[in-house]
Amino acid sequence: MPDRTALIIGGGVVGMTTALALQRRGWTVTLVEAEENPRAASWGNAGHIATEQAEPIASPKMVRGFAGKLFCRGGALALPPREIGTWLPFALRLLGAARADRYVRAHTALAALLAEAMPAWRRHVAALDAPGLLREDGHVVLWETAESAARGLAGWQAADTGTARFRALTEAELAQWQSRIASPIAGGIRFEGSGQIADPTQLADTALQRFLADGGTRMVAHVEAIGDGEVRLTDGRRLSAGEIVVTAGVASAKLLRPFGVKAPIIAERGYHVQTGPEVDWPADLPPVVFEDRSMIATRFAGGLRAASIVEFARAKARPDPAKWNRLRHHIAALGLPIGADAALWMGARPTLPDYLPAIGRVPGVRGVSYAFGHNHLGLTLAPITGELVAAMLGDATTTPVPMEPFALTRFG
Repeated sequence: MPDRTALIIGGGVVGMTTALALQRRGWTVTLVEAEENPRAASWGNAGHIATEQAEPIASPKMVRGFAGKLFCRGGALALPPREIGTWLPFALRLLGAARADRYVRAHTALAALLAEAMPAWRRHVAALDAPGLLREDGHVVLWETAESAARGLAGWQAADTGTARFRALTEAELAQWQSRIASPIAGGIRFEGSGQIADPTQLADTALQRFLADGGTRMVAHVEAIGDGEVRLTDGRRLSAGEIVVTAGVASAKLLRPFGVKAPIIAERGYHVQTGPEVDWPADLPPVVFEDRSMIATRFAGGLRAASIVEFARAKARPDPAKWNRLRHHIAALGLPIGADAALWMGARPTLPDYLPAIGRVPGVRGVSYAFGHNHLGLTLAPITGELVAAMLGDATTTPVPMEPFALTRFG
């Protein structure tokens, strides 16, 4: 009889959905988390189910617009000089991944994966018996000048938005948004087919409660090393299982390195500020992207969150207060009801140079697989990733999408 025990290393949203997906297929699962109260990117993101982002960020278009996005020029892309040893090698790999031929392959793979994202989310919240956690109300994109509105609309019209579709906002809709925004609104579009999580904290709590109620084991410990069917913790304990799945975000590369696996990952750090639940912002408004400012605001049950910044650095480098100050500047200019007492957060998105996730098995090793590197799409792709891992480890002869593009062998 096969050993249907699994160790999941990393308890972010990808790790948790993978653990639950395996549980639903009859596996006995232990989830190992590094912290009691993790503040990973999984729970600090914008809560947006981004089905419209079918084009990988590593693209010829990104390269052409790179300079205008730099933080020092008012944009959201930060390359701290003190971190050049971290981001320069990654940036060179990114430029290689953005070549037209490689981009076309990555685009095909990502679009296929994203097409399964929303159906997988529906199945996930249904299995949690919490359908209200998923809101399929789309999202809004706003522009503040006529020039940026024309440029932005043309860009979206030329883009592959996957299963999502959009339309121009009506005059009445623009007026409603203008009544809540202090800066001028020159144009906007409304997406359908995207969505949001009602509240990331509620999602995390609900998922953990279900995992434990269904017999799962959660441990708070640091992993020292992984071997064939065994995990060694820093306190000397050893854990064994039929399958070990590495879902540890930016820490995954170090854990896989002894197997000769290359994972050129970087911490792509994001920042947010958030009010408490009592905020003058209607709970039924969808996420709104202020594209001129590269910022998104999302109303959760727990408050209004404004998120932005792409900062390439070490995961444990100190946060840069200038990033929160930039967010506060945008918040003040837009007149959003987020005060000076709002909570501050910074977290690291695990990002690979081609902006595809890593999902696969470690070749030549018994029972070690991985699922990490989802960059901006970790929340969006978590349930379908969990289903793919469960299928890969189980008896399934086919998967909803081809797995080969996501294997780490693509990095040699």
